[in-house]
Amino acid sequence: MTRIHTAFLSALAATSLAATALPALADHAKDKAHDHEAHDHDHDHSHDHDHKNDHGDDDIYKGYFDDAQIKPRPLADWEGDWQSVYPLLQSGDLDAVMAHKAAKGDKTAEEYKAYYATGYATDVDRIVFSGDTATFYTGETSVQGRYESDGFEVLTYEKGNRGVRYIFEKVSGDAEAPMFFQFSDHKIAPAKADHYHLYWGDDRAALLKEVTNWPTYYPAALSPADISAEMQAH
Repeated sequence: MTRIHTAFLSALAATSLAATALPALADHAKDKAHDHEAHDHDHDHSHDHDHKNDHGDDDIYKGYFDDAQIKPRPLADWEGDWQSVYPLLQSGDLDAVMAHKAAKGDKTAEEYKAYYATGYATDVDRIVFSGDTATFYTGETSVQGRYESDGFEVLTYEKGNRGVRYIFEKVSGDAEAPMFFQFSDHKIAPAKADHYHLYWGDDRAALLKEVTNWPTYYPAALSPADISAEMQAH
């Protein structure tokens, strides 16, 4: 991103905004740029979050669905106060999650922690969505904007599954607030999010190419133990 609060830049300096933008629905952009969601990122969810989504369809959660099943979603699906899990990873509160992954996966707990340290990295430790307003917090500093839906993009991954990014564009607010943000929460129709990955910045197309950094948020009301348990339960 180019204008959001200076603290936000450190987390995303090496990410997609440095890349050349491609058309949002170009096959090359869809197939090459999202390997992490089809492989490493999907590893987290296809194994550790291998549960049915709100529509009771595990195939949709794993990324197998028909175009006719995709529906627009309102910002209300993400209404609420959300916390970043990055500080929990840094503090050791998610060490049990990393050990849980290591017991089932192909990396050590330390390797998983390093991988998620890159994926979760962000200085935006809290986000509040209320009505059409989004407020991004870095400590006690915040920036705010009003947003409206800018549709969605369907991304096809190398292994054949797909994902949907729901996109919102700023219509007014602080200059430092991002022009766009994009949700990925493994849902493709209106449903309340239980957690999500968020991509934000001023270049819509470049955000669709993000491959290494996917800040992840859970409800602010959950304790570190709650989040750890939730991650391990699935």
